[in-house]
Amino acid sequence: MEKAAGSPSVGGSYPQKNAEILSSQYGINLFLAGLLLTFAWAVHAVGISKSHLLSYLITLMLIQLLWMLWYLCRSCTQRRLIRDKDTHAGARWLKCGITLFAVITLILDSFKIGYYIDFSNCLSPTEGIFPVTHAMHTILQVYFLWCHAKDIIQSFKTLERFGVIHSVFTNLLLWTNGVLTESKHQLNEHKERLITLGFGNITIVLDDHAPQCNCTTTTLCSIFSQGIYYLYPFNIEYHILASTMLYVLWKNIGRKVEHHQQHKTPFKFHGITVGMIFGLIVLTSTIAIVVVYLIQIGCSKIKSELALTMFYLHAIFVLALMCTAGIVALLIYRLEDRSLDNSKNPARKLDAELLVGTAAGSWLLSWGSILAIICAQAHPKYTWYNLPYSVLVIIEKYIQNLFIIESIHREQEKVNDDIKTLRIVTISRGSTLSLTPSYKEIYNGRAARDSGEVPCLFTGSICGRENGGGGDAKEETSQENSSVMHSASDFSFYSRNSVTNNKRRVLKNIAAFLFLCNLSLWIPPAFGCRPEYDNGLEEIVFGFEPWIIVVNLAMPFSIFYRMHSAASLFEVNCKT
Repeated sequence: MEKAAGSPSVGGSYPQKNAEILSSQYGINLFLAGLLLTFAWAVHAVGISKSHLLSYLITLMLIQLLWMLWYLCRSCTQRRLIRDKDTHAGARWLKCGITLFAVITLILDSFKIGYYIDFSNCLSPTEGIFPVTHAMHTILQVYFLWCHAKDIIQSFKTLERFGVIHSVFTNLLLWTNGVLTESKHQLNEHKERLITLGFGNITIVLDDHAPQCNCTTTTLCSIFSQGIYYLYPFNIEYHILASTMLYVLWKNIGRKVEHHQQHKTPFKFHGITVGMIFGLIVLTSTIAIVVVYLIQIGCSKIKSELALTMFYLHAIFVLALMCTAGIVALLIYRLEDRSLDNSKNPARKLDAELLVGTAAGSWLLSWGSILAIICAQAHPKYTWYNLPYSVLVIIEKYIQNLFIIESIHREQEKVNDDIKTLRIVTISRGSTLSLTPSYKEIYNGRAARDSGEVPCLFTGSICGRENGGGGDAKEETSQENSSVMHSASDFSFYSRNSVTNNKRRVLKNIAAFLFLCNLSLWIPPAFGCRPEYDNGLEEIVFGFEPWIIVVNLAMPFSIFYRMHSAASLFEVNCKT
C-alpha cells in the first residue's frame, strides 16, 4: 500500500526531470554550434564570414525576444494570481548593476550603428542589423529581469524551461562573441608592444578584421572604433550577469519553496568608514597605475619595464592587504559559534560554484607564470616581481573564496523577542528612573502572567501605588536591590552585545574593503593592462601561440571573477 501511495508522486516527477534534461541538452547544443561558428570566423575558416556568425546571433536574439514577449503578456493576464517568489534571487543591487551595464551596452550599440553607417559601402547589412536587434534585446531583457527574476514558474513548465535555457545560452554566446572581439583587439596591441621589449624573435602577424574601404568621416570613425573597445568590458559583464540570473530562474522552475519571513538586508554606509577609506585609496591608486601603464607600455624598452615593475609592486601590496583582511575575517568566524544555513538555494549554490570555477582561470595563469620563471634561462629584473605576484594571486583567491562562501552560508543572527531590552521610564517621588529588565525578569513575568498573576517587573513606585502607597521603607529597600540587579544584568548584557557589535563592525569593514579592492583589480585586465601579455617570459618558455591561447581562454574568467566577487562581497556586507 505504501509503494502504491508513493508511486504517483514519484511518477509525476519524471516528466519534469526529463524536461530539465532535454532543455539543458538543447541549450548546450545551441551553444556549441555558436561556439564553433565563432571559432571558425576567428581563424578565418574558408566559407565562414562574420555575417554568418551575426546572422546566427540575430536569430537567437529574435527567438528570445518572442519568448519574453509571450511570457510578459501571459504574466499580465495572470497578474492577480498570487505567485511564489525566490527571495534570494534577483536582489535589487544586482538589478541596479545589470541596468548600469545595460545602459553602457546601449551606448556601445549606438557606436556600432555609427561605425556601420560610416563604412556602409563595404560592410555586410548584418553588421547594421545586429546592433539594432541587440539594443532591443537589451532593453526588453533588463525589463524582464527587473519584473520576473524572482519568479518560481509553476505553469507551462516544459515550455518555459526551453525558453529560459535558450535565453541563458544566447547570453553566453553574446558574451563569447564580445570576449573574442575584445581579445583580438588586445592581441593586436600586444604584438606591437613585444617589439619594444626586445622580443624580435617572435613572429608578428596582426589579425586584422578592419573594413577594406575608406571611412566617410575620418574623425567619427576614429572615435567609434576606439570607443567600442573601451566599452566592451561592460558589455561582457552585462551578458554574463544576465545569463546567471536567467540560470537561477531556470533552476527555480517547478520548485517547491518554504514560506518563511525573509529579513531585508539594506546596504548602509554607517560603520564601514575605515574599510571604505582604505578601499577608495586602493581604487584611486589602481586607476592611476593603469593610466600610467597604458601610456608607458610600448613606448620604449626601459619605459615598458618600468611600467611592468610599477604594476607588480602595486599589485603585490594590494594582494597582501587583501590576504591579511581575509585571514582576520576567518579568525573572527572561528571565534563565533553560529550554525550554517544548508537549505536548498539555487542562487547561493551558483554563487559558490562560480567563485571557485572562475578563480581557476587566474590560477592557471599564475601557475604558468611560476613555471616560466623557474624554467626560463634568462630573467630580466622585472620578471622576478612576477613570482610573488603570482603566488599571492593564488593565496588571495583561496582565502577570499573561503570567506565569501562561509559568509553567504551563515545564518543571519536573530534576536529573540524575550531578550530585547525594554526602556520603561517610571516616576518615583518626582524623580525619573530608566530601568532595563533582565532576561530572567522578563521570563518570570511571562510565567506569572501565564499562571494568572499580574507580573510586577519593577518593585518601584508603580507597584507601590497599586498597593495603596504603604510601606515606604520596604519600597526604598526593594528599589535599591532592584537597581543593583538591573545594573549587573545590564552590564553583562551590554558587554556581550558590545563584543558582538565590534566583531560585526570589523567584518563589515573587511567586506567593504575587499569589495572596493576587487573592483580595483577588475579595472586593469578589463581595460588592457595585462602583464600576462606584456611580460614576454611565458611566451619564450611555452611558445607564443600556446601561451596566447591559454591567456585568451583564462583571462575572461579571471576578469569575471573580480566582478562576481565584488557583487558577492556587497551581499556579505548587507547580510553582516
